[in-house]
Amino acid sequence: MAQPFKLLINGLHAKSGGGVTYLRNILPFFAADEAMETHLCIHESQSDTYRDVCDGIVLHTMNFRSGFWRLPICEQFLVPRLARNIDASVTFSPANYGPLFAPGQITMLRNALGVAFVEKRISKIAYWVIIYLGTFLSMLRSRKVIAVSNFVLDTTGKMFPKLFADKFLVIKHGVSDNYSPPQEGQPRANFILAVSDIYVQKNISSLLLAIDKIRKKHPNVLLKIAGRKLDQGYFEDLQKIITDSGMENNVSFLGSVTQNELSYLYRTCKFFVFPSLVESFGNPLVEAMASGTPIASSNLAAMPEVVGTAALLFNPASISDMASALERLYEDEDLRYNLSEKSLQRAQLFSWSNTAKATLEVIKNVAAEGRE
Repeated sequence: MAQPFKLLINGLHAKSGGGVTYLRNILPFFAADEAMETHLCIHESQSDTYRDVCDGIVLHTMNFRSGFWRLPICEQFLVPRLARNIDASVTFSPANYGPLFAPGQITMLRNALGVAFVEKRISKIAYWVIIYLGTFLSMLRSRKVIAVSNFVLDTTGKMFPKLFADKFLVIKHGVSDNYSPPQEGQPRANFILAVSDIYVQKNISSLLLAIDKIRKKHPNVLLKIAGRKLDQGYFEDLQKIITDSGMENNVSFLGSVTQNELSYLYRTCKFFVFPSLVESFGNPLVEAMASGTPIASSNLAAMPEVVGTAALLFNPASISDMASALERLYEDEDLRYNLSEKSLQRAQLFSWSNTAKATLEVIKNVAAEGRE
């Protein structure tokens, strides 16, 4: 049997949202593969996030003063040094960019670069300029680049086709078995669910205005939003919309919830709404589908690719179109039933096992090329 090669996963950017979902679900499959020895490097602030999924993984915790500029700068020095120290054959960065001089670099594009066109604040635009530059340089240096959807491939991978034509492949995310439909006959509660950390591209402001429209006919409509308040400035804008519209009894921010709590919310909500303007994939859509939840979704970016016909689509830039879709789904029980059935069927296309298998094949091919 050949000696296992060493894989270093750069987890420094997987701090919230889809990045955490991806790593937590993919790590057990990597740990079980005897062809390689998997190492994971994270910042000390991420320790609690990954400690319980690291059986069979060699964990390296980095201690540096984190911040807007410090993380990407420290990453360029610390990750390649760690890779050399452990004699890693492949370095996998499941983020848009990673260390430029680590061995056998593989990058995964999971952040939608179109957010830069949604953001209007100068300080945030500067952040996305850095993301653009880091992504381009990482694609140049990577042996392979994994796109999480055809949307990402079409919008990012084909920007410079002559440079990256042989590097790109699409491997979509999966869904955890923890998300399952309610028991037959179990009634759903009378609230609408949205799931996302609070960022401007999630378009929660337009969702609130759409809720304000439909509450004229349905005054008791209730929207529950599960997700962390990561953009405090944007959250304050949302609070102002609620206060100015008098919707304090119609909107509830749940903050961070556990996976079990989230699974329960999917199973019990009246329907799920996903109003995002830009997404490279959209994990909550797949989680909702696996839960048999009726879905109203944005028709932009990767969303139609993920949901197919298992959602009522709307234009997220049009508050009236969004409100019309929400009101229709709120009132039409037959439509909710049909979309629930379609959600369950569509969810069968997504599996973390398949995601891991395809990703491991890429990693092993890069490792084999390095040994030639």
